[in-house]
Amino acid sequence: MTGIGPTSRSFSGKRLIVFGVDVALIMTAYTLAFLLRFDFQYDKLGTEDFLHVFAVVIVIKAGVFLFSNMYRNLWRYASLEDVFEILKVVVIAKIFAILGLFFFGEAEHLSRSVFIIDAVLLFCFVCGSRLVWRLYRDKELLPRKKAGKCTLIVGAGPGGSLLYKELLKNADCPYHVTGFIDDDREKVGMRLHGVPVLGTSEELDDVVRRKGIQKVIIAIPSASHKDVSRIMNSCRRTGVRFKILPPMDAFIRGEISLSQVKDVEIEDLLGRQPVVLDEARIKNYLDDKKVLITGAGGSIGSELCRQVARFRPYKLILFDNSETPLYRIEKELAELHPDLRIVPVIGDARDRERVYSVFGQFLPDVVFHAAAYKHVPMMEYNPIEAITNNIGGTRVVADAAHHFWLKNFVMVSTDKAVNPTNVMGATKRAAERYVQALARKSSTKFTTVRFGNVLGSNGSVIPLFKEQIRNGGPVTVTDPQMTRFFMTIPEASQLVLQAGCLGNGGDIFVLDMGEPVRIADLAEDLIQLSGLVPYKDIDIVFTGLRPGEKLFEEILINGEGVQPTVHNKIKVLSAMPTEDFNALTNDLNLLQKRASASDIAGVMESLKTVVPEFNPQYIFTGTPPHVFRMVRPDIFPRHSVELHLDEDPSACPPARIEGAA
Repeated sequence: MTGIGPTSRSFSGKRLIVFGVDVALIMTAYTLAFLLRFDFQYDKLGTEDFLHVFAVVIVIKAGVFLFSNMYRNLWRYASLEDVFEILKVVVIAKIFAILGLFFFGEAEHLSRSVFIIDAVLLFCFVCGSRLVWRLYRDKELLPRKKAGKCTLIVGAGPGGSLLYKELLKNADCPYHVTGFIDDDREKVGMRLHGVPVLGTSEELDDVVRRKGIQKVIIAIPSASHKDVSRIMNSCRRTGVRFKILPPMDAFIRGEISLSQVKDVEIEDLLGRQPVVLDEARIKNYLDDKKVLITGAGGSIGSELCRQVARFRPYKLILFDNSETPLYRIEKELAELHPDLRIVPVIGDARDRERVYSVFGQFLPDVVFHAAAYKHVPMMEYNPIEAITNNIGGTRVVADAAHHFWLKNFVMVSTDKAVNPTNVMGATKRAAERYVQALARKSSTKFTTVRFGNVLGSNGSVIPLFKEQIRNGGPVTVTDPQMTRFFMTIPEASQLVLQAGCLGNGGDIFVLDMGEPVRIADLAEDLIQLSGLVPYKDIDIVFTGLRPGEKLFEEILINGEGVQPTVHNKIKVLSAMPTEDFNALTNDLNLLQKRASASDIAGVMESLKTVVPEFNPQYIFTGTPPHVFRMVRPDIFPRHSVELHLDEDPSACPPARIEGAA
């Protein structure tokens, strides 16, 4: 009983009625206990001794009940903790009643057996009143209020159970659950919360038709891509609408809300499991620290900002060279975390003076370097910008972290750095090598995190496919055999945070990307999720590989191996090659010098020196410094890259793109 008394809000309306019922139960329990003790001798009820004790007991117990926490609880959500609360209040009320009898000189009329029976009866009556109301509400009132559509829940396990109870609590719920489906045949014919398990997912079509089902909710947080696709196809055949309860962290905590029930999206078909973070480790290196995030306005950078803000850093510095995205993420974070110190900083990671000035002013403890150009075909047309930003920008920020003795530096890399066939991947691999080499001579803990494609990020295929579907098609896929690894933005960002507190510095961590996904399958799934039929309502056209693309992405470079870490979704490369920092620095200096001079042929030559595994899929034609035409018609029949330079390349760096054949 920790409350300080009822408030006007606590005792408005129904709660006042509940208190009145409890007072009546207090009176009934004591009277019945007295009668039981004296063999129902009704004539003793009117005696002066009984009336004195009765008055003292009722007033004191009612006062204790009034100032308890019982009337602050929401009894429609009653649980075992609420039963203990009732027991505690009953015991305390009994103790106060006994003390009151001594205080008012009525102790001689105290009957120990009456008080014991009274306590048991009062506890049973109060608990019973709550139980009766809840049963009446669940069985009588709520069904009458529900005009929701006839709904089937797929999954008669923990997810389905939590979802059903949540739906039952909402009187205005749009779903009226009439049955469950589960692949465990032992559950078929059984009941969950009084609702029958009608069959397995293989019998979904028949159950939907037989029971007149209008909605299906998939409540299996661990469901695989194949399971969700199979259930989705069954629903589509019967014409029934379907939704899903996604695998969210709230489910792990046993919390499910009606708002989480949503339409099936492409992320659900990937079958990605929720990320379980070691929050104690992350909190240890982020709590009350100054954290700087480059590329804060980008897809990964902005989600990193959201995730970092959860761990209450002392200050969060958002660094980006694009004003509008920076403004948006700063505004969003300010609304969600009004007590967090947020500093938006406009600047270019390539600008050494600006970066050093910002580091010197704020002296961050942790840096997440997410600023990079990442679009593969775009960087094939703009290799100079890829060099100066992805390599030059990383060198500047990493050097600043080393110069100012930062504690942690985490670089976001990509699986395209593995055996790269494009400029973007090669520049990210060069940046990885530099960060690893610098880690060997620095007190700063440098970490690199490598992962694949991120669903919903700027420039990913998903927004493009959705737009093409909205426009009536066709959906364009480069090659029917192309596959990619995918993960969601929150998952990638959370694992980047986790990887940042692992290792000893100089490590490259690889995130668990799951199984590769065929892009053509992804396009078909998106068309089906839109309620359309692939190749009938929306056509899929194969356009051929674009510059720099390859059919299959890889996770490891030849010779690299992986070892497990304390987190099951993060692996660390077992091979750490010894880098000659001075030799690597000289090679990178030459590369950046050639980039500044817009020497395309020299850039490609230097890039292959820095990244020996770089295998560009082009040949060069033309005579410098005028035109470089990089083309492989045997690989890219519809695309080539053509870069035009002026007579004097130094007059207009970097290369100016006139077009592509």
